[in-house]
Amino acid sequence: MTSVETVGFFASVLSVLNQFPQAIKVFKSKDTHSISLVMYCIVVVCITMWLVYGIMLRDAPLIWANALSLLPITYIFIMKLSNTIKGKDKLSI
Repeated sequence: MTSVETVGFFASVLSVLNQFPQAIKVFKSKDTHSISLVMYCIVVVCITMWLVYGIMLRDAPLIWANALSLLPITYIFIMKLSNTIKGKDKLSI
């Protein structure tokens, strides 16, 4: 593995792992009050676009990293949206 591939590999792993602590916290507490709905909306769109880009390039690391990253990000987004619709959270930017 070259140094470029090593950097890319670790970037991919960290990209996948970075949202799991927040997703676990939301799963346990069901609390999304301090989470920005707009920010997570942007993140879902951004990661989805990176996934599409990876698919268009047929780049497996891009595809896997972004597909796996979408799991906790989408969960957090859906929980925040649900809590906002139910009136548990204020709609805040």
